[in-house]
Amino acid sequence: MPMHPTGPARKGVGTLSLANTIQDADWKKEKHVPVIEVPESVTAGEPAAIAVSVGKEIPHPNTPEHHISWMKLYFHPEGGGFPVEIGDYRMLAHGEAGEVSAEPAIEARVTFGKPGMLQALSYCNLHGLWQSEVQLTL
Repeated sequence: MPMHPTGPARKGVGTLSLANTIQDADWKKEKHVPVIEVPESVTAGEPAAIAVSVGKEIPHPNTPEHHISWMKLYFHPEGGGFPVEIGDYRMLAHGEAGEVSAEPAIEARVTFGKPGMLQALSYCNLHGLWQSEVQLTL
């Protein structure tokens, strides 16, 4: 089976597929992995604060030469077909304009109607795409 950065290519997916470029790891050991933080209790129909950050345990560089360019947050509803894109967040300042830097951390207030899986993607300009997932229960 063809290889990609984190192991064998995913079954049924061509070697040049975007899916084969997404990496994952334990965020406590790898600075590129987005960390999704969900409140202990989420109630259907009420807003919940969902936080996503990169570099929570191990700081990620934030320079013009090496930085997190963007993060995306998705929700895969239980029993649903396609994911819902909750947000697309771009970090555009990396110290270029007199030490102004946008940190790779966001908070979204989201209302859920059913449980499912939250997925975050982040993009490092040197090391590519990284993902993480967290189960959301209501």
